[in-house]
Amino acid sequence: MNRNTAVLPTPSDAANGGAGHRTRTSLRSAGLLLGLALLAAAITLSLAVGTKQISLDQVWSGLFAPSGTENDAIVRDLRLPRTLIGIAVGAALGLAGGVMQTLTRNPLADPGLLGVNAGASAAVVTAISVLGITSFGGYLWFALAGAALAATAVNALGGGRLATPVRLALAGTAVNAALFGYVNGLQLWDLSTLDAMRYWSVGTLAGRDSHLLLDVLPLLVAGALLAFALARPLGALALGEDHARALGTRVGRTRLLSIVSVTLLCGVATALCGPIGFVGLMIPHAARAFCGPDPRWLLPYCALYAPVLLLVSDVIGRVVVPPSEIEVGIVTAFLGGLLFIHLVRQRKVAQL
Repeated sequence: MNRNTAVLPTPSDAANGGAGHRTRTSLRSAGLLLGLALLAAAITLSLAVGTKQISLDQVWSGLFAPSGTENDAIVRDLRLPRTLIGIAVGAALGLAGGVMQTLTRNPLADPGLLGVNAGASAAVVTAISVLGITSFGGYLWFALAGAALAATAVNALGGGRLATPVRLALAGTAVNAALFGYVNGLQLWDLSTLDAMRYWSVGTLAGRDSHLLLDVLPLLVAGALLAFALARPLGALALGEDHARALGTRVGRTRLLSIVSVTLLCGVATALCGPIGFVGLMIPHAARAFCGPDPRWLLPYCALYAPVLLLVSDVIGRVVVPPSEIEVGIVTAFLGGLLFIHLVRQRKVAQL
């Protein structure tokens, strides 16, 4: 055969390729259905399991036919708000992690790389020490403003619309170091600030009022919608900037809007519950190994499976040392450590 002769795919090749694509799509869809089932199971556990075990019948009664019993109060006033906040915060952290890892083309990037956690912590410690704010409702808006300012500073130092993944990472590292140095210094200078800051900074779903979630829900929804709208251009950007521009993607605009999305999602989550680590790292990495790097699939997986991880971690924290609890941020940090040990032993990570 002439070497210059093009070899066209046969009908059987096309059929096999189409069948393979349909099989992958079916498996990915099945994974989403499994995620919905696991999320329903995690919600049930979160409502029923704790220091006091409550049967499913009592959970149902407490939600839909309350009669004023102690169990009804536990379900409606304590566990339901905690569960709803866990769902919202988990989805936000998962989506932020998926966007951040795709944007930087780094499968181990964390949303905190933008300085969100450090900015929120710096704002909260300033509010406590300088302004004397002691209510969690007061912390919320300071934390959100601090997260936004820190992310803006990281983006500006990284080059704005001309920022590259490497420059963003370097700028984020510098801003994180400076802000955490400020936080530690202020806490050592004012011991009352250290005491007030300790509970917020560990990361917990307990003691959070559902009204606070309603206040910031529009911001979470905006961040999530923006993340899903960016799925296609992010997929093009993951191929490299030259390929993305050839496909018509506006690289600077996509990168800037991605930072806005991550700031909204991770900033609100951090303001609500304190810095909860590893959720935005573990879930996108694990999901990518199953559904691949395409953000059109990766982001829905992150939005489903991250709340499962957060709610199950919260339930674990409630039952391991009864009658006390371990905050969910400590549990996710422990699970994240196990993940890194596994990655080191495997000597590889899922590629983007």
